[in-house]
Amino acid sequence: MNATRVVTAVALVFTLTGHASAAGPADAPHGALSCSGCHPADRTAQTTVPRLIGRNPADIVAAMQAFKSGQTPATVMDRIAKGFSDDEVKAIAAWYGAQKD
Repeated sequence: MNATRVVTAVALVFTLTGHASAAGPADAPHGALSCSGCHPADRTAQTTVPRLIGRNPADIVAAMQAFKSGQTPATVMDRIAKGFSDDEVKAIAAWYGAQKD
């Protein structure tokens, strides 16, 4: 699949899932797009998993640090958080904080 088709496919997925943002998926830092597998883009989603879009980046960083240290119990996020460096977490948090509905 060539690069144009990949970008088009990613854009289509985000359009169909209702993901609106200030920056596009192509601008997402490494790992950020994988969050949408659990964290909803839609405000009306009925889930206990919080939305990340538009959230304060400092809150995202603090939550990730708490998961990574084991301070916040989790089923999956503790393991996911350990896979990201502090710089990656900050970049992801800033990107999600800049997203708009």
